[in-house]
Amino acid sequence: MIDLDALDFSKGNGTVTVVTQDSRTGDVLMVAHADREALERTLASGEMHYRSRTRGLWHKGATSGNVQRVVSLHADCDGDAVLARVEPAGPACHTGAETCFGPGKWDALAALDATLGQRAASAPSETSPPSYTRRLLDDRNLRLKKLGEEAAELVTACADADPPRAVEEAADLLYHVLVALRPLGLTLEDLKSTLARRAAR
Repeated sequence: MIDLDALDFSKGNGTVTVVTQDSRTGDVLMVAHADREALERTLASGEMHYRSRTRGLWHKGATSGNVQRVVSLHADCDGDAVLARVEPAGPACHTGAETCFGPGKWDALAALDATLGQRAASAPSETSPPSYTRRLLDDRNLRLKKLGEEAAELVTACADADPPRAVEEAADLLYHVLVALRPLGLTLEDLKSTLARRAAR
């Protein structure tokens, strides 16, 4: 994942800068520092550890539960900074905000996928009618029928050379694609991983 011997800890009083990014949304969650011990703990536990002047060695989320599960660690070209891609279990900022830089979920597609995950995980309500998403998740035939309809509508909009309609239909199709994949245990991250592998060929 990362070669600690390739890092230059001499520039930051024994630490390197760590930029922590949500692997699902791309949001930058926080910037902190880590020394060799913190990174060794990170690698051993699979959860982010940092080093600060005031707190010393600290395990992110040890008290709040807002841990950051490590997806990948990559050093920059100079070896004095690390990009940590993580899956956060809760807010990254001590203020309770999702990120230390204001509202997160700047990636609308990732925000949609996260919402679909929440809908899929929640039990159907007994007191109110099911949402459209819930109906799709519960009905395979409806799910596949709508997927076909939205694809056909996008084809028609493109054939008619109608950009405003085409972009609306494309958005509808993306929504239905993500819903159709959920019951198969697949998410936007799986799609992105597949596209990344193809791009690397």
